[in-house]
Amino acid sequence: MSRPGDLFARLGVAVLGIPVILGALVIDGWTLGGVMAIVALIGAAEFYTMRGLSGEQPFRAVGALGAAGAVLIATGAPTVDAFAIPALGLLLGLYALSFAVALPLRWPGGSPIGAASTTVSGVLYVGVPMAFVPILRGLPATRGGGVPDEILPAMGFILLPLLVTWANDSAAYFVGNAIGRTKLSPALSPGKTWEGAIGGLFGSVVAAFTCAIWFLDELPVLTVTPQQAALIGLVIGIVAQVGDLVESALKREAGVKDSGRLFPGHGGMLDRVDSLIWTFPFTWLMLEALGVLP
Repeated sequence: MSRPGDLFARLGVAVLGIPVILGALVIDGWTLGGVMAIVALIGAAEFYTMRGLSGEQPFRAVGALGAAGAVLIATGAPTVDAFAIPALGLLLGLYALSFAVALPLRWPGGSPIGAASTTVSGVLYVGVPMAFVPILRGLPATRGGGVPDEILPAMGFILLPLLVTWANDSAAYFVGNAIGRTKLSPALSPGKTWEGAIGGLFGSVVAAFTCAIWFLDELPVLTVTPQQAALIGLVIGIVAQVGDLVESALKREAGVKDSGRLFPGHGGMLDRVDSLIWTFPFTWLMLEALGVLP
C-alpha cells in the first residue's frame, strides 16, 4: 500500500517522535503545546507552498502563524468549549486580515477571495486539528474530575491516535504487499489497494484494543472499554487513510512528490503527519460520541 521508504520514514518518526511527545507530556502542557505549535507552523507553511504551486496565492506567513496560534490557544484553554470562541475569533480575524492585505496586493492581477480563503483553510487543515493534542492531554484534569496525577492517563489519550495511526500504516503496507490486487485510488496513490486498506483497519482495531488494556484504564471516570476502543480504532483507521489520500491529492495538484524537504529523502512535515491531523480530532470526537467523556 505504501512505498517501503515512506513506511520506514513514518516508523522512524514514530520511534523518534513518541519519546519527544511523551517527554513533553512529562515536563508540562506548555512544552507539549510548543512542540505541537512548531509542527503546525511547519505543516501549514508546506500546505501554503503546495497551494501556491497549484496557482493560488495564500499569505504563507500569516497562515502559518495562525496555525501555530490555534495550538497555543488550545494549550491555554484545553477544552473544546474554552477553545471554540478564541479559535473562531482567530479564524475570523485571519480572514479579515487576509482580505485587507489581499485587496491591494491580489487585485486586479489575482483573486483576493481565493487568497483569503486559502489562507484560512490552512489553519483549518493543520492548526485546528493539531490543537486537539493539548485538548487530549488535558482530559484527565478537565473531564476526569481534576485528577492531580494526570501524566499516565494523558499519555494514553495521546498514544491512542498515535499508535493506531502507525499500526494502520504498517499493517496496510505489509498486507498490501502480500495480497494486494485491487487498486484503492489509482489516480491519487497507485500503490494503495483495498486489501491493504482492510489490513490497515484490522491493525488499527488491534492497536486501539491494546491501548485500552494498557493505557486507558487508569481513571475510573474516563475508562475506555476494549469494545469502545475497537470501535474508536476502526473509525480512526478510516479517517487516517482518508487523511493520507487528501494529502496525496494536494501533492498531485501541486505537481510535487513530497510536501517539503524537512526530512532529507523522506519529505516534509505534512508527509509525516497527514493522517495524524485527522486522527487527533476524531479521537476526541469518538470519545465524546461514545460517552467516555463525562
